[in-house]
Amino acid sequence: MARGRTIAITSVAVVLVAGAAGGGAWWYLHTRGTPQETAQRFVSAWQSGDLAGMRAELAAPDPALATTYDNMRKALAVENTVVRLDGVRETGDGTGQASYTATLKLKDVGEWSYSGSVDLAVVDRHWRVRWSPSAVHPDLTATTVFALRTKWPERAAITSADGARIDGADVGGSVQQLVGYLEKATAKSVAKLGVPYKVGDAVGASGLQSTFQKRLAGTPDTEVELVGADKKTVKTLGKIEGEAGENLETSLDMRVQRAAVEAVRDLEKTTALVAIKPSTGEILSVVNNKGGFNRALDGNYPPGSTFKAVTAVGLLAEGMKPGDRVTCPKDVKVGGLPIRNSHHAAYGSVSLSDSFAHSCNTTFAPLAKERLGADKLLSTAELFGFNKQFSIGVPAAKGSFPRAQSDAELAAESFGQGRITASPLMMASVAAALADGTWRPPTLVPSVEQKVESQPLPEAVMPGMHQMMSAVVTKGTAKDAGLPRGTRGKTGTAEYGAQDDLKTHAWFIGFRGDLAFAVIVEEGSGGGAVAAPVAADFLRALG
Repeated sequence: MARGRTIAITSVAVVLVAGAAGGGAWWYLHTRGTPQETAQRFVSAWQSGDLAGMRAELAAPDPALATTYDNMRKALAVENTVVRLDGVRETGDGTGQASYTATLKLKDVGEWSYSGSVDLAVVDRHWRVRWSPSAVHPDLTATTVFALRTKWPERAAITSADGARIDGADVGGSVQQLVGYLEKATAKSVAKLGVPYKVGDAVGASGLQSTFQKRLAGTPDTEVELVGADKKTVKTLGKIEGEAGENLETSLDMRVQRAAVEAVRDLEKTTALVAIKPSTGEILSVVNNKGGFNRALDGNYPPGSTFKAVTAVGLLAEGMKPGDRVTCPKDVKVGGLPIRNSHHAAYGSVSLSDSFAHSCNTTFAPLAKERLGADKLLSTAELFGFNKQFSIGVPAAKGSFPRAQSDAELAAESFGQGRITASPLMMASVAAALADGTWRPPTLVPSVEQKVESQPLPEAVMPGMHQMMSAVVTKGTAKDAGLPRGTRGKTGTAEYGAQDDLKTHAWFIGFRGDLAFAVIVEEGSGGGAVAAPVAADFLRALG
């Protein structure tokens, strides 16, 4: 028994000696966790934006914690936060300090890094964070907040294909429609664009200036500041160097653009012309002779008999030949729909090529019913980009080709009526595909990757289509338009409006060499008489 008492007394003495040796051992034996563990949990929660996790480590609740970190996130447009714990040291009995490095990724600005520290203390036998605004940044106080001051670089240029600047006041109205204009940022546009934009900054308001705002503007030189309640700068905390904007090169060929402008400038009727390079799909010119709405790209018109070029591709793909004999009577009925030709013309027994050249509705409507049907005509139209949304950097209407729901609707669609709609851009892309043998999505900014794939046309149909489109110019509806030798095309007269008050638009689509185009003259009397001469003036101006 005496020996047992001696052991117990010795154990107590050891504890008393350890306690007397210093406070650190007492804290070691009685405090839960370590300062390193607490600091690591706190900075990890900060990094992940876990406010609840940060609050769980505090020595005492502080309502300013959430608002302070939220202010930092919003004022600096913080997209990502990385916080590295650099070291933890004890500063006395029950106190410590953790040093860290924070790296913030600021939207559209860059990265900003700084070092700071977090105070620690033992509270209720646990290591806790003794939080104050200085834990967020060493210079932050309860009366200051974060802010950004920016200085924008000179805005980059929008250019034509040869690098000439086209975003000045000296270019024509049609180019200005494409380019767009700048305005002072409003609170609404700042909310959309985000930091670092401020009310009053120059921003794109329409066209390419708007679509490519961030590319053209670049990023500003930015200072991270602390400001007081009076919005005045208290201290500059850091600087981030900006980057100049990047020039935006378009596919516009100003020689082609000028020729198109000259061709439409003096016309009384509203006219639009689009030219495309068939081998690439690049848009070379876009012209509207009237201001306001950009009908060349965003108009929705029935394509009229220009669509016979699409129907003809379907017929040739089904085995017909340009020399096949067909009939072109004065009128026919398909699915109960009465169909006639322009001016009630009739040509009797003719070749398919001559029927195409004379634009015989009464030939193409029955053939579409007999040889194609709704599904084949739809699939042929979609080979040419109908029902696909273009992505050219500015608004552009989608060519719409609904599947025919009856024989009557199929007949109407075969010559570009019914519910079909197309813009001049859409029909210029049809002409470009017929020139090259591949439909390519039209492109205005070559550096932008297209979302729509190119599509080859049936190879066997191309010689026949070129022959038939040549016949339109040499002996068909466009023979008196004065088109230069080597031009191939298709006229169109598209009806629209109320049945008892039908009006017409005049169309001509075509190509010559590696240049395809579409012309529409609103309320024009006929494609051959009105639109094709505009194309002739355009081509002659190019030489």
